[in-house]
Amino acid sequence: MKDTNNVLEMNQDYNGLGKVEIAPEVIEVIAGIAASEIEGVASMRGNFAAGVVERLGKKNHGKGVKVELTEEGIVIEVYCVMIFGVSIPTVAQKIQDNIRQALLNMTALEVNEVNIHVVGIQFESKTQEVEVDQEM
Repeated sequence: MKDTNNVLEMNQDYNGLGKVEIAPEVIEVIAGIAASEIEGVASMRGNFAAGVVERLGKKNHGKGVKVELTEEGIVIEVYCVMIFGVSIPTVAQKIQDNIRQALLNMTALEVNEVNIHVVGIQFESKTQEVEVDQEM
C-alpha cells in the first residue's frame, strides 16, 4: 500500500494483470455506510457542501466521514449523531469494529485509527436535536 497522489495502491498478491488503486472517497463511502448500519446512530454529520449535494437529490454516503492518509497509515474520522439513551462507548466501539471489518472485507486494507466524534444527540422527535457546534 502506497500513498501516491491521494490514491491507495494495492500491491499485495500482485497477479501480473495490472494495479488496483482505491480513492479515499471510496473508503469514506464504505465507512459511512458501515457506521450508519449500527443501531444507536441517528445520523451522520457532514459539512455544508455535503448538505447542499443531498438537497439536490444525491445521497452522500461518505457524509460525516473524513479519511486521512498519513505516514502511519489510514486514519478515519467519523462524525455522528447518537440516539438519546444509548451507551455511547458501546455504540462507538461497534462503529469502529464495523468500519474496520467492512474495509478489511472490501479492500483488504488495515485501518490505523477510527476516531468517533459524537456531535449531537437525537431525542424522540426529529425536531428535538441537540448538536454541538463543531467544524470538521
